[in-house]
Amino acid sequence: MDARLNYFAGPTAAKALKHLMSAGRTLKDSPLAAATRELVALRVSQINGCAVCIDMHTKEAAAAGEDSVRLNLVAAWREATVFTEAERAALELAEQGTRVADAAGGVSDEVWARAAKHFDEEQLTALVVLVCFMNTATRLNIIAKQRAGDYEAGQFH
Repeated sequence: MDARLNYFAGPTAAKALKHLMSAGRTLKDSPLAAATRELVALRVSQINGCAVCIDMHTKEAAAAGEDSVRLNLVAAWREATVFTEAERAALELAEQGTRVADAAGGVSDEVWARAAKHFDEEQLTALVVLVCFMNTATRLNIIAKQRAGDYEAGQFH
């Protein structure tokens, strides 16, 4: 089955995606640790069921040296012992920020406080923007039924 849309074929999508990809590069250059960025991107992708983003962020993390055990445990991070307290705080914030409708109030004060213990304001800003960015990317891919599996690390960065 083919994707519903080719985002690289038309001028509107090309222009919008140019800006979206620029935002992605800005996040890559942020003070948020690369491992945390990829773990959060992967978790948001898993929650939203975006195969394209799961494919991309699993491969990007592996290319950056991330351990396969940690990647395999992201979906069950609460029960896993392989994540730091800072990563756990970031994953929790990402989950509540992604499940806004389910969280009945968004990110709780307790979750925010845990994240703020581990990240400074610039890192928190990058984390929040990353969660929003990933939710946008996953929705673009899911709505248009983009296909996954052939992404190569570094392809879009």
